[in-house]
Amino acid sequence: MKLDYEYARFAAKKAAELLAIDSPSGFTAKAAEWVKEAFESLGFSAELTRKGGVLIDLGGEDASDALFLEAHTDTLGGMVAEIKDNGRLRITNIGGMNANNAEAENVRVYTRDGKVIEGVCQLINASIHVNGDYSSTKRTFDTVEILLDADVNSEEEARALGIEVGDIVAFEPRTRITESGYIKSRFLDDKLSVGILLGFAKYLHDEKIVLPRRVYVHVTVYEEVGHGGSASLPEGVTEAISVDMGCVGEGLRCTERQVSICAKDSGGPYSYEVTGKLIAAAKKGGADYAVDIYPHYGSDVEATLKAGYDIRHGLIGAGVYASHGYERSHIDGVFNTLLVLKGYLGV
Repeated sequence: MKLDYEYARFAAKKAAELLAIDSPSGFTAKAAEWVKEAFESLGFSAELTRKGGVLIDLGGEDASDALFLEAHTDTLGGMVAEIKDNGRLRITNIGGMNANNAEAENVRVYTRDGKVIEGVCQLINASIHVNGDYSSTKRTFDTVEILLDADVNSEEEARALGIEVGDIVAFEPRTRITESGYIKSRFLDDKLSVGILLGFAKYLHDEKIVLPRRVYVHVTVYEEVGHGGSASLPEGVTEAISVDMGCVGEGLRCTERQVSICAKDSGGPYSYEVTGKLIAAAKKGGADYAVDIYPHYGSDVEATLKAGYDIRHGLIGAGVYASHGYERSHIDGVFNTLLVLKGYLGV
């Protein structure tokens, strides 16, 4: 059955909807509920795990040789570490959030009593006309701070708003899909992949496809801090594939318009067998793909292995440039990833 390009457009649209829900690791309940309802709306069974992720059953015939597809809806972000005497906030990063590209971004601070207070992340003493060391100052989470968009000038005034240490700081994603098909946003890693799996689920639903092997989807919520995929593996799973961002950068072949197949990352090589089958699926389906090695990367499926599960593992994803910053991909990369999933499952 032909997989139409409309499923890539659907995937991008659903990713944009999910990107609008703030969900740094540890603060993912609303995003997880959205994911659960999105898969249920396509007719698939979905449930929340104790850990807060979403486990979806896409059906399929052979439950003794099941496939586990993993993506994550948690993102980078920050947490209030200190309320300063002047009412500004020092934050600690959640995941690999980097102060160099956090600077000058708008943020939302979520208080424990349900308030949402906007602000901006700036270098301390951020005015170039005042600070002669502006260009030479190293950006760290000790040299940038959050200025609240409220009339606060002291610790007491900030606390009066409900701000406390431990509050979540979410960075504005600035999502945009261009007429030329580029998808630009923070946190395409990995909400774009959640959109891709929804696009694949819609394809199965629309074409009334019964998969030859049982397939589960696990949308995890702690990937950015290293243990997202360490639980909730159903009985009968023999292979797990992370659908995560494909790396784009110097020394790698992949572009934003391709699907990347990862042979090895910082955690070591992926299953030679699974990687070979992914390459064969890309060739058979006519997908534009690249095989690459990611120098600084880890995935959900590696957390699954480290948890002790006896499975084979692989990793694919649409090419994403500027990872952990303001990221960019393309709808062609989304489509090529869908083609690999279709080919791997023989549908």
